[in-house]
Amino acid sequence: MDDKLYGAFTVKEIFSDGDAVKLRDVEKDVIGEISLKIYINGTEYASLLCLNQLTEELAIGFLYSEGVIDTFKDIAAINYNERLFAVMIDLAPGKSVDKCESLRSVTSGCGKCFTYINPLKHDKFLPVPDQDKFSLSNILQAMKEFERRSEIYKEIGGVHSVLFYHEQFSVFNEDIGRHNCFDKIAGVLIRNDKMNLVRDGMMFVSGRVSSEIITKVIRMGVPILVSRSTPTAAAVNLAREYNVTLLGYVRGKSGFVYSGENRLI
Repeated sequence: MDDKLYGAFTVKEIFSDGDAVKLRDVEKDVIGEISLKIYINGTEYASLLCLNQLTEELAIGFLYSEGVIDTFKDIAAINYNERLFAVMIDLAPGKSVDKCESLRSVTSGCGKCFTYINPLKHDKFLPVPDQDKFSLSNILQAMKEFERRSEIYKEIGGVHSVLFYHEQFSVFNEDIGRHNCFDKIAGVLIRNDKMNLVRDGMMFVSGRVSSEIITKVIRMGVPILVSRSTPTAAAVNLAREYNVTLLGYVRGKSGFVYSGENRLI
């Protein structure tokens, strides 16, 4: 396990000794976080709380989700300053950031970005087209396999996990925030020129699906999103409006389909 992802602390463990409840000193690993700064053309654009992992991909995916970039070609240069915890990005000629998009701090929880869909970038969020059909049995099996992959969660805890699944190219990621996981996956796909695969891929998430999460899925154009937990009402409404197949509480052979059942066979 990469030691930059956690810190070791001496803590008090509660234990039972016969009828008595006592404390004892133990060493405990605690998940880490950094405040990652994203600079665009020398100006700080956003600050994200995240794991110190796949930082450049997170920045790429975040800017894609926000509608600042559309492809990796929109970035002229990118590098990560480990000392400053900052990703420095120069946009390609002709690309810029709207002046009204001020610096924002995004916490490890959801719901700190724009409204459900940024009105300034509304044209970049399109209904997901119907193309392939997806086997419900394959989805349930893929969910079982996904739940066994979270190494950081098993060893330390404190993270969410997200999987982009495609037969040709899959990406698994863990982070303290679900939204970071989605952005990192988008960044990996963009950097590897694999965004063309999203139209017949699926995404799996360990936690709740909020409106912020579903907007990232809509932006990417992924037709299927599967969660082990619940969606919010706003997420369901957006999934129905933008034709995303949304499944929740998928555990074992059970679950609920909240939208887009037409894609399932």
